Amino acid sequence: MLVSVVIPTYNRLSILKKCIYALENQDLNEFIDNFEIVIVDDGSTDGTVEWLKTNSNDFPHLKLFEQSHGGPALGRNLGVHKSRGDIIVFIDSDLIVDKNFLIYHVRLLIKSWQKLGHKKCFTYGSVINTSNFDNPDYEPFKLQDLSWAYFATGNVAIDKKILEKSGLFDTSFKLYGWEDLELGERLRNMGVKLIKCPKAIGYHWHPALTLDQIPDLIRIEKERAKMGLVFYRKHPTLRVKFIVQFTLIHRILWELLSFGGLINTKTLRPLLAFLIKQGYSSLAMQLLRLPLNLIGVRQIFREASLIGLR
Repeated sequence: MLVSVVIPTYNRLSILKKCIYALENQDLNEFIDNFEIVIVDDGSTDGTVEWLKTNSNDFPHLKLFEQSHGGPALGRNLGVHKSRGDIIVFIDSDLIVDKNFLIYHVRLLIKSWQKLGHKKCFTYGSVINTSNFDNPDYEPFKLQDLSWAYFATGNVAIDKKILEKSGLFDTSFKLYGWEDLELGERLRNMGVKLIKCPKAIGYHWHPALTLDQIPDLIRIEKERAKMGLVFYRKHPTLRVKFIVQFTLIHRILWELLSFGGLINTKTLRPLLAFLIKQGYSSLAMQLLRLPLNLIGVRQIFREASLIGLR
């Protein structure tokens, strides 16, 4: 059986190097004949393509494809179309895995196929956030690493034919967020079962918070809000409404917790700077989530009002 690991990437060369080296070190078992690493570069400007081509001899499993900057949904679709594997594994380009990563996914998938009598399932691995890529194994699993998503492309494996039957990713998700969860809704509606695979661990690059990251975090929240409405309009259910925080409950919650916006990215800066300086960047990030969530919720309601959506 051939396994295809599909990875879209955009301007992440320094981390992508670690990701690929880890994947090239994979062990195989009786179920895996071989594997390929399908990289889709989404118009990077940091020298990603040039470096990969120059060092191609170091990566015998690597297949590189390029596209103009169009987002991860378009990139993953291209990766699937170009892949030759029976099983598709999705990871992000800022993830590193251990040598048994593919074995854990494939072994559990095949066991699940045999138990269910069909291939309508996917395995969902664990993701551990870390800022220490030199020794990621020492990073403990934390509450913030938990994901309640049904299908998230940070660490999943699925039969290629089932994936193709779903229609792949919706390329109207051009900004940050939700394209994988939207596909998850379609997979759920097809009766495709989620199988948790905690042994298939991916260590996700999660740099310690710095104050200069705040503008980009604000941008991401606004983009997530816009894409959240795209998600909800495709699947106008109460469940999706809660997922994207498009409810009065969320609006009231974050308004109250931030005292109507008095706690914001500007008023928090002195406290955030102090916590970061004292080595409590994780706590600083949790505090920053208060105004960031308010920004996201306000944005989604603002966008909804522009198109007359309730």
